[in-house]
Amino acid sequence: MKAAIKAAMSDKVSDRSAVSAFTPLSLPATQRHASPSAGFDAKLAEAQALLRQAAAFQPVTQASSLGAEDVVITHLIDALALDIAVFVLDTGALHPETLALLERTGAKSRAPLSVYRPEPKAVAQFVEREGPDAMFRSIDLRKACCGIRKTEPLARALQGYRAWITGLRRQQSHARADVPLIDTSEVTTKNLTQFNPLAHWTWGDVWHYIATRDVDYNPLHDQFYPSIGCAPCTRAISLGEDFRAGRWWWEDDTTKECGLHVKKPEAA
Repeated sequence: MKAAIKAAMSDKVSDRSAVSAFTPLSLPATQRHASPSAGFDAKLAEAQALLRQAAAFQPVTQASSLGAEDVVITHLIDALALDIAVFVLDTGALHPETLALLERTGAKSRAPLSVYRPEPKAVAQFVEREGPDAMFRSIDLRKACCGIRKTEPLARALQGYRAWITGLRRQQSHARADVPLIDTSEVTTKNLTQFNPLAHWTWGDVWHYIATRDVDYNPLHDQFYPSIGCAPCTRAISLGEDFRAGRWWWEDDTTKECGLHVKKPEAA
């Protein structure tokens, strides 16, 4: 299985090499993607207003993966001097580039930054029982790994909060095409409101903000990683591939989520 995955990755590299003579692959992400939509100024004002509204839902926190969208939101929180904390999930399997950005963010962010990690015993038991490459064997095992490394720490991170802020955008995937600015679907069950200030932003809007404000970002974005998760489960994408094609790319399932943003149906 691992050999097949490596072969698939090799094919993707070959695909990128084949088009390198015709596309600006050497350009940084800020130059490659920064292209504001016609309504960017209105979207920015909308995001700022939503963050101010979220700040009134004390206590409130931002969930940051340190991806492009999330560094924009953290920058906005700092620029608006809002009383909003930020947390990051360190799964124990992040890229070195992500960990380096985490360290830089913690050193310069005005907003208090907390880091949540999975329970070491749970990780050790899972790896001992299923092996380090279990996620490649089945979707159930991959989701079990995500549950230990992401979903459980997320639950701890959100304890005591009335609201949280995410970088979800409608353009990211079909599964997120209807993401609302304010999601109240978990108010009844968890007393938790979710704010998605960039719901209407395009990928070009995100990078326009990063480029014009000189926002620090993950250098993996320069290497064709639009969506960045754990290192074993993330690869670069080829030109023309879906935004999230580099996440769990060996799976056929078109709705690829780790569980952090999946709403469980309420019992009848």
